[in-house]
Parts: sequence; structure tokens; C-alpha cells
Amino acid sequence: MKRAKSGRYATISTVGEKVKAFIPDTLPPCPALNTTGRVQDLIDNALVALGRLDSVSILLPDTSLFLYMYVRKEAVLSSQIEGTQSSLSDLLLFENDAVPGVPLDDVQESSNYVAAMYHGLKLIRDGLPFSVRLVKEIHKVLLAKGRGSDKTPGQFRRSQNWIGGTRPGNALFVPPPPDKVAQCMSDLEKFIHDKNQGTPVLIKCALLHGQFETIHPFLDGNGRVGRLLITLLLCAERILKEPMLYPSLYFKTHRDQYYNLLQKIRTDGDWEGWVEFFADAVKETAESAVKSANQLMKVADQDREKIRTIGRAAGSALRVHQALLQKPVISIPKACQLSGLWATTVTMVMEQLEKLGIVKEITGGRRNRLYNYVSYMKILNKGMEE
Repeated sequence: MKRAKSGRYATISTVGEKVKAFIPDTLPPCPALNTTGRVQDLIDNALVALGRLDSVSILLPDTSLFLYMYVRKEAVLSSQIEGTQSSLSDLLLFENDAVPGVPLDDVQESSNYVAAMYHGLKLIRDGLPFSVRLVKEIHKVLLAKGRGSDKTPGQFRRSQNWIGGTRPGNALFVPPPPDKVAQCMSDLEKFIHDKNQGTPVLIKCALLHGQFETIHPFLDGNGRVGRLLITLLLCAERILKEPMLYPSLYFKTHRDQYYNLLQKIRTDGDWEGWVEFFADAVKETAESAVKSANQLMKVADQDREKIRTIGRAAGSALRVHQALLQKPVISIPKACQLSGLWATTVTMVMEQLEKLGIVKEITGGRRNRLYNYVSYMKILNKGMEE
């Protein structure tokens, strides 16, 4: 039995015109999701890829080194989907109190995303259930500073919003009226915790994201919160031990398809098409993360071998190299702090590493210099160029 759509319309008056706002049906979809054939194969492949990614996090010599960069990669990619120009290098410069090459508001969005991810993860690990309260807490941090900080962070909207178009009347989509948002979100929370339905976790993640984007419960930041929830639910359900997945890479690469399939859920009830796309996104980005981890470990090993050829200074240089693995864009004071070496020693080591082609000074100045771990950043930046 085919679904005509996945909700109903309510005629509302907003900003001087009458429009039809969409109120989604509760989850799970009715009739039930068809997960046979291709859909099930894609789900199975995605789960295998997630298993490999989770295994990598166990085998890595220091998971925190990769986690630090992967969370930032997801933050930048998710913000780029919303139109920011911030790059990974811009975010790392910002975190070093240096001036990025794009407007500060763009970089602040990515920085807020990192903070929101860690905040959400801490709340989950401290025992807060996956809930409306968790979603509000994440949103509060996401919009705490910069652009959007005047859009009631942590509070559901009390006015009508819309997606696409210059006004509700010519919008691509008008989400539920504000007086329906709390109930829609409460229903979504119940679905997440309904063990009787037996919805597999990965499908639950897909349905959660699609439904959340349809509800669009906040005045700003809905897309970023919705993407954050994917990785956080996978961690909450212990499919992943650490948030090493960056699904926004796939969403950004297939941005038009991403938005079109979300819209087809509403207009055609096509949850299966969305679940297929979502499973493919998880599989590809999990495989990408595993590949990146292996490449990063290989580069680190190769550079250690180069460093061992420089003689007496190799011991100090290896300590600075370890600091670079933690902060691939780094200042001399930060390298001193992480390596335990004096500034004169670190400065001398950086000059040697520059001659070896391992780092590059990126400010061009004589003071407050910053060094970029060239090959490491090249691997991390794959897929991030606009």
C-alpha cells in the first residue's frame, strides 16, 4: 500500500497571507516502511561500514587525535550546507586566535557546532536520555554566539517559519504552525524510545533526521541540529563509541538530492527513498573516515621516519611532531605547552620540519607565527572544497 504523503495540511494566516502549513504524521510511517531488497542491503552495508569505523577507534594509538579533527570536519561541512564559506583551516585559525580568511560569523557557526556536539555527548554520557530537553540544550549551545544568537537559542519557535522562497506564500515548504511544534517534538521523542516498535537504530536515525527537518522546530539552526542528532543518536545507542562519523560530507556533495528527498517524504510519503539515500550516506562517510584514519596514520609514520634522520635534534622534533598531530595548525606557544619544550627549541625544530616539507609557516609574519601540518591537512580537507 503506497503512502500519498506523510502528514496533513492546516491553513494558517501568517505575515498577512493564508498558507498551508504541513503537520507530519507520527512515526513510524504507516503503512510500514518497506525494508526488503535494496533498502535492506544498503542498511546492512552501512552497518558493516559503521562497525569498521568503530573498530578503527579501538585500534588507533590515540583516538582523541582523530576525533578532534573529525568533529571539526563535520562542523565545517554541516555549516557549509547552510551556505557558510568557512573552511577547516579557517576554523583552526579561529581556534588559535588568528584571523580567518572569511567573515567571523561563518567561522563562529562551525565553532559553535563543535561545542554543541561535545555538549550533547557529555549530557548523554552523564545519563540524560535522548529527548526534547537534549535537543534544546544542543540548540542553545549551537546558537550561543554570533549569527542566530538573537533567534531564541534553546527555545522552540513561537512564530511561523518557511523553507525556500521570500515569504510563506511562495515557499517550497511551510513547516507546522508554532502551536503544533511542541506536540510534534514530543511525538518524535516517544518514537525514539518506543522499544515495542523494534525499529533498527540506523533506520531510526534516518527517520529522526527526516522528521526533525520537517518539524523545523527552531527559528534558526534546524539543519545543523538535525545533522548533529544523527551522530549523537548513534553514540547514544552505542553503535559508535566516539562521534567519528561526518555524514555532512555526503549531504553536502549531494545537496540537491538531499533536499529533494526530504521534500518527497512530505509530498509523496517516500520514506524508502530517503532511507536508501541516508544508508548510502552513512556507508560512504564511514568508509571515508576509515580511509582517512589509515592515511593519517601512514603519513604520521612516514614523517616520524623523516624526523629520525636529522640526528641529535630528532628527540625534540618527535615531541613537536606529536603536538602537530594534536593541533595540525599550531603556534609556537601551543607547541611548547604540548611538547614540554622551550620556545627556542620549538622554533629551531619548526625550521627543521619546514626544510623537511612537513610543516609550512602560514602567517608570513615575524611574530605570532602559525605552522600548518601540510600533508595531514591535505588529507583532512578532501571533499571540503566548495
